[in-house]
Amino acid sequence: MTFSPELEAKFAKLLTSYPPGRQRSAMIPMLLYAQDEVGSMTDELIEEVAKRVGVTPLQVNEVLSYYSMLHRKPMGKFHIQVCTNISCLLHDGDKLYEHACKKLGLGHKEVSADGQFSLEEVECMGACSWAPAVQVNYDFHHHVTPEELDQIIDGLRKKQ
Repeated sequence: MTFSPELEAKFAKLLTSYPPGRQRSAMIPMLLYAQDEVGSMTDELIEEVAKRVGVTPLQVNEVLSYYSMLHRKPMGKFHIQVCTNISCLLHDGDKLYEHACKKLGLGHKEVSADGQFSLEEVECMGACSWAPAVQVNYDFHHHVTPEELDQIIDGLRKKQ
């Protein structure tokens, strides 16, 4: 698989950042960087990362199945994740997710027709003290109200 020179440089740096025999520790950052460039986790990408870090494609797939930020299909330019785990649920995270569904006209892991937005209900973001939490791409938002979510989405629409 061919990656950009910039991504190849990141991969090379990652692989030398860990002690010999520990290159598998570079797997998650490599997957995130590759997903940003390629758009999703393809079989070819999985095989390439597995080869580079010295694991099997099955082991990479096990990681993919665990982490909600890694996707098998392309997500929108603005991928919105709403936590509905217990802490967020107790602070109306479920209602916030329903609000996002209505505002965007999308369901779980759906992508808008124009490819600008995708929505995902996630189990936990590790932000329990700041519930309810929302993540847009790599940006976290804490104590989000429906009105604040509307402002976030409207602001993203202006960036299109």
